[in-house]
Parts: sequence; structure tokens; C-alpha cells
Amino acid sequence: MEQWIEHLIVGIPSIGLLAIIAVMLYTLGKGADWLVDEAVVLSTRWGLGKAVIGATIVSIGTTTPEAAVSVLSAVQGKPDLALGNAVGSIICDTGLILGLASLIAPLSFNRELASRLSNVQVGAGILMVLVCVPWSSPIKVFTDGGTLPQFMGFVFILLLGLYVWQSIRWAGSTPTESTSDEESEHDGSSSFITLFKLIGSIAIVVLSAQILIPAVSELAVRFKIPKAIIAATLVAFGTSLPELVTAITAVRRGHGELAVGNIIGADILNVLFVAGVSASATPTGLNASPQFFKFLFPAMVFILIVFRIGIFVSGSQLKRPFGFVLVGTYILVTILSYIFSIDMH
Repeated sequence: MEQWIEHLIVGIPSIGLLAIIAVMLYTLGKGADWLVDEAVVLSTRWGLGKAVIGATIVSIGTTTPEAAVSVLSAVQGKPDLALGNAVGSIICDTGLILGLASLIAPLSFNRELASRLSNVQVGAGILMVLVCVPWSSPIKVFTDGGTLPQFMGFVFILLLGLYVWQSIRWAGSTPTESTSDEESEHDGSSSFITLFKLIGSIAIVVLSAQILIPAVSELAVRFKIPKAIIAATLVAFGTSLPELVTAITAVRRGHGELAVGNIIGADILNVLFVAGVSASATPTGLNASPQFFKFLFPAMVFILIVFRIGIFVSGSQLKRPFGFVLVGTYILVTILSYIFSIDMH
């Protein structure tokens, strides 16, 4: 679908592209507004809490672009790209998006639930690194790299189901906003309609992002902006755009717990859903080049641990100073990635 959109956009005049960008920015914003509203209503009706709705239903929706890109890359014989997309999205979501969200306003969350989800988040990241290591000769990862095998892709998908089930169990033991008598009377049909609206809102956000990024990229090419800069910014940033607009909209509306849940869930799903489905889709698994072990995996685990420490020391809010720490960590990792890529060549 992405290639079809790009093919259509190439033939549109620049004024038409500007109009498309304006419309997509509007629908992206409106879709995020609806998404947050419906997620809050659903969390109240189901008694699960905003963090769990954010970490499950909303995250599955917003990580769909990463999954689509990665699975397509794996099937087309580009396993490095498939794995790199998952790892890069975790770094971007945790450092940049959550950092920016907490700079806009302090993010309130349930500490007990966030701690449990964050433990899964760090554990999933470390598990992905460990299963890529060829344990018969682990030292060779720095020269030969490793592989995320196909059978582990299926294991990750099973763990995804376990994660969703366990998140709902944890939510059951966490106090949430109470529902009114009137709402509980119509709970069944109302919840189904709300869920349908939530899925529709996620679809609007994801589709708007998928049209917006190629349109901006094409316009940038016409304005003679170097392709390397476009690839390093817009394209890399594009698949994380749904998480960004969702997090910022949630914060603006005072639902920090939803933003925190969405990013933690997106990180877990980038491992279990994105990397898992991509690995299971190809018999050879996902190849992890030496650069993953020299830099990308350590950077991912480092930024996850920084966030985990933040949850531990922050009480019931992620405050602005920690937002600076997350964004600063993301900038440091990005600068080092460019230095490493230059050294590798």
C-alpha cells in the first residue's frame, strides 16, 4: 500500500501536495483527538485504566505501521531493515516521544502498574538481544552478527498473547475510575460502539501518517533537500508518528497515564509483535548485523533502563526534568549512531 501511495503522490503538482499535507495534518490531529476520547471512555467502561488500554489496544493500532514495514522488508529479503525498524522505533518512542510529552506537561501514572509494564518493556528488549546471540560462539557477534530465528518469532507471538492477558489481570487489581449506573446499564452495546470508534480513530491516525510522510518527502525532494537527510529524518520518524500525535494529544487533554501506557506498550509490541511477526514470516529469520551488537542493541537497552529508572524515582509523575533526560539521551544516541555509521564505512 505504501508503494502505491508513493506512486500516486509523485504525479501530483506541488500545490496539490501542499493541500494534501494540510488535510492530512488536520485529519491526523482530529483522529488523535477522537482516539484519546474513545480510549478514555473505554477504559472507564471496562474498568481497565487508561494505561492498560494505551498499552494494549491503542499500542497494537499505532505499531501497525512498524509491523507492516518490517514484515514487508523481511519477506523482500531485507532482514536488517526489518529488525532495525523495530529497534529504532523503541529508541525513538522512549527517548524522543515520551521525553517531548513529559516536557509539555508532567505525566501522571499509576506507579505499581507502570512499574510492572516497564519491567516487561525492559525484559522484552533484553530478550530480543539474547535470542539474536549465536550462543555456540557469542564473541563472533561483533564480527559476524547474529540471527533472530523463525521459531523465536512464533515464541514472541505467543508471548504477545500472554502479555495482553497479564496486563488485563494486573489492571484488575489496580483501582480505576468508577463508572456511573447509567453507563453500566448499557455497558455491552455502548462498549462495542466505543471500541469500534476507537479502532476507526486509530485507522485514521495511521492512514493519515502513511499519506503525510510520502507527501512531505516528495515535496522535500522537489525543494532539493538531500535524500540522505530525508531518509534520516522523515522516513525514520514516519512510522512513529501515530505514537507521537497520540502521546501529545493525551497529555494536552490531561491523560498522561494513557501516553505512558501507549509508549510502554508500543516498545513491548515492537519486540513481540513487529520483530516476532517479521521473524516468523521468513524461514531464515531476521539477520542482526555486527552493528546491532556494537551499537543499536546497547543503545536500545540503555534508553529502556534510563526510562525504567525514571519510573522508579519519579513517584506518580514523569516530570519535565526527566523529559530533558529522555530527549537528551535520544539526541546522544542519535549523534553516536551517525558517528558509528561513519566509522563503519
